[in-house]
Amino acid sequence: MAKGHRSQIKRERNAQKDTRPSAKLSYARVSVQKACFVLDAIRGKDVKTALAILAYSPRYASSVIEKLLKSAIANAENNNGLDAENLYIAECYANKGPTMKRVRPRAQGRAYRIEKRMSHITIVLDER
Repeated sequence: MAKGHRSQIKRERNAQKDTRPSAKLSYARVSVQKACFVLDAIRGKDVKTALAILAYSPRYASSVIEKLLKSAIANAENNNGLDAENLYIAECYANKGPTMKRVRPRAQGRAYRIEKRMSHITIVLDER
């Protein structure tokens, strides 16, 4: 059990909070494996280069991640007052979300299960 008054506990928790600008997309209709292909290509790159990579990537996940990256850049400019020229992608990862289970009819009355996977994608920026 935590010690101290509730306000003191909250103050300590908020002091440890990460202040870097970020954006998170929950329940993205793309699997973690497919999102990670695109995220691995942009991890550690500056924002301008990452946007160029995403614009010309043929994968479906790249359009979703491009929109998320633009949101993170807007968060950095509006909430933290950072300049977009100096930003780079410090962290980007995809976590597993819930799976929608569907049924596909097959021959002789059988049914195969189709799993439509979702992911939670997070992008964290930082200033150089």
